[in-house]
Amino acid sequence: MDVKYAVGLPTVGEFGDVAALLDVAVAAERHGWDGVHLWDHVLYHEPTWPVTSPVVAASAIAAVTSRLRILLTVTLPRRQVQDVAQDTAAIAALSAGRLTIVATIGSMDREYCEFGLDPDLRARGRALDQRLAQLSDLWTNWGADRIPIWCGGRWPRKPGLRRAARFDGAMATFDDQREGGAPLDQFTQAAAFVQGLAMSHVDIAVEGATQGSSAAQQIAPYAEAGLTWWIEAFGWWRGGLRTAYSRIAEGPLSGG
Repeated sequence: MDVKYAVGLPTVGEFGDVAALLDVAVAAERHGWDGVHLWDHVLYHEPTWPVTSPVVAASAIAAVTSRLRILLTVTLPRRQVQDVAQDTAAIAALSAGRLTIVATIGSMDREYCEFGLDPDLRARGRALDQRLAQLSDLWTNWGADRIPIWCGGRWPRKPGLRRAARFDGAMATFDDQREGGAPLDQFTQAAAFVQGLAMSHVDIAVEGATQGSSAAQQIAPYAEAGLTWWIEAFGWWRGGLRTAYSRIAEGPLSGG
């Protein structure tokens, strides 16, 4: 199966700077990567860290790249759906159709309760379903092209990945993934779960960390299990921007 490769970028801390994200994305396109994945936060666990707008970053990346697919995380239950519809339609047009939305319920309760929103997971799930339907209706009403939608989900919990099977793709996450990577057996189970429910092809994405010289060998078992997008995850836990630039320059695979 043909696997595509994206760089995964936080939008907080050292990465909470649109200019830095833009530079990284330009480097990724130059070195043969297929996409860039952006987080979505308004707060973070470290209160002194800057947190930048993924919408602004995605817009800037769309304007200065020609090939990268932009994988934009949108925590839809805490956003106004009409604003999301307008922003994403504009980014999709600016990028000539290179936008994919990764719809999630969010990982931080504080991003709800500190702004007067209900942090209950079931309430967030209901809001996500409702706003996903509204999003598609707004695009249709405005004559905008429909944008591919992936949904996130933490395995072995199933609601998020069950939702993903109704759309265009799934980004599964796993406990302790940042420290140890996505367990292959759990990824295989999650991918099979989504593919078993989907009525047509769905993309299956996962985050991980590789070295260029051994990336092909590391990723191959995930590809055999159904992976279509590998997200090379960068962040402070991996040496920050310096490591990101170094690994991106190697290309997705050795010699890329």
